[in-house]
Amino acid sequence: MYALIEFKGKQYKAEPGARLKVDRVDGEVGTSLDIDAVLLIGGEVPQVGTPYVQGAKVSAVIEAHAKDRKIIVFKYKSKKDYRRKQGHRQQYSVLKIETIQGAS
Repeated sequence: MYALIEFKGKQYKAEPGARLKVDRVDGEVGTSLDIDAVLLIGGEVPQVGTPYVQGAKVSAVIEAHAKDRKIIVFKYKSKKDYRRKQGHRQQYSVLKIETIQGAS
């Protein structure tokens, strides 16, 4: 069984036991989350929401908080002596999917 969920404006495929790398979530490591924005529940008989499946819920636990690798933002205009260099590291959280509860 799997579910397609919408979390912080992005869509993810969630399966029990899977780990999802999502944008940073406010909360301590070990905190449990319930995600109600379930778009689809897959299995033998898939359930498709309009836009969400009524009564469906995905339970997850925050496993870790971390930073992604550094990316360099470099702006440049030729022949104008204009150069700007800036680095950025995106913060993210790792969620472990515990259970998927389908609509009854």
